[in-house]
Amino acid sequence: QLQLVESGGGWVQPGGSLTLSCQASGFRMDYFTVGWFRRAPGKEREGVSLISASGGSTYYTDSVKGRFTISRDNAENTVSLQMNSLKPEDTAVYYCASTTLYYTDGLQPPEESAYDYWGQGTQVTVSS
Repeated sequence: QLQLVESGGGWVQPGGSLTLSCQASGFRMDYFTVGWFRRAPGKEREGVSLISASGGSTYYTDSVKGRFTISRDNAENTVSLQMNSLKPEDTAVYYCASTTLYYTDGLQPPEESAYDYWGQGTQVTVSS
């Protein structure tokens, strides 16, 4: 069964840090671009970050640049999202997803509809 499973969410105070992990099972993520998305209460799901299959190219939405870092370990079949200096507006359910579309620096990130497999999501709550 092809599956993505997120973990690492939780509650954290503003300014704190969390690391989300996306573990694939049933397939190798080596050939897939992997993205992190989030849906905040009452808002549309938005793309947060993505990483190319090789790990050589990354993308961040403006609101998280300089605070979030995406990485991958193809040997472990995982993609991580290190989130620092968290703000209340980062509160959301975070999802990872994979797509076969190629990504490299300078390209527009793939549309959400291009992602084939999605995890079930992990809740991140930032509040004091």
